Amino acid sequence: MYLASTDQTLVKILVAGAFGVGKTTMIDALSETVPLHTEETMTQAGALVDDLAGVGTKDTTTVAIDFGRRTLPGDLVLYLFGTPGQRRFKPLWEDISRGALGALVLVDTRRLGDSFEVIDMIEERGLRYAIAVNVFPDAPAHPTAVLREHLDLSPHTPLVTCDARDATSSIDALIALVSHLIAHSALDTAS
Repeated sequence: MYLASTDQTLVKILVAGAFGVGKTTMIDALSETVPLHTEETMTQAGALVDDLAGVGTKDTTTVAIDFGRRTLPGDLVLYLFGTPGQRRFKPLWEDISRGALGALVLVDTRRLGDSFEVIDMIEERGLRYAIAVNVFPDAPAHPTAVLREHLDLSPHTPLVTCDARDATSSIDALIALVSHLIAHSALDTAS
């Protein structure tokens, strides 16, 4: 049996963000099962389309999805769907987002402007989300208030920092999202 025979709550969560922000890396760190990746080597033609500025030596890109699974206390099973970060994959992103309860949006302070389109798509879908600033070694650090202002976040949107390579840090970011979703679910039920 893939799932235990106990009662479990299954939830679809998006891990979204711009190209090269660390979504695949985070799925690797979070997944308790061997994750599914659709990474392909970038070609010269792709280099003309994808802006490689600020992404170091990145030489692969997700062409469909990343998929992982994480069980949280209380038998809450999260199915994690990593989405491609480039605009040309928007129709695929829209399909992947169907049925998602929320999204963890990774951002990179070296390229904050690249996050706007992803945040807009999530808001257009009506998904609740949390922002996780992936801390890269060469990325500038900004106070939370400055990041909130630049990303135009509402006061209730969680904003955390994480290292997408680190499981504990990534789990903390995921818990911030899940806590946000639970809090708003309770508010929606009460009204």
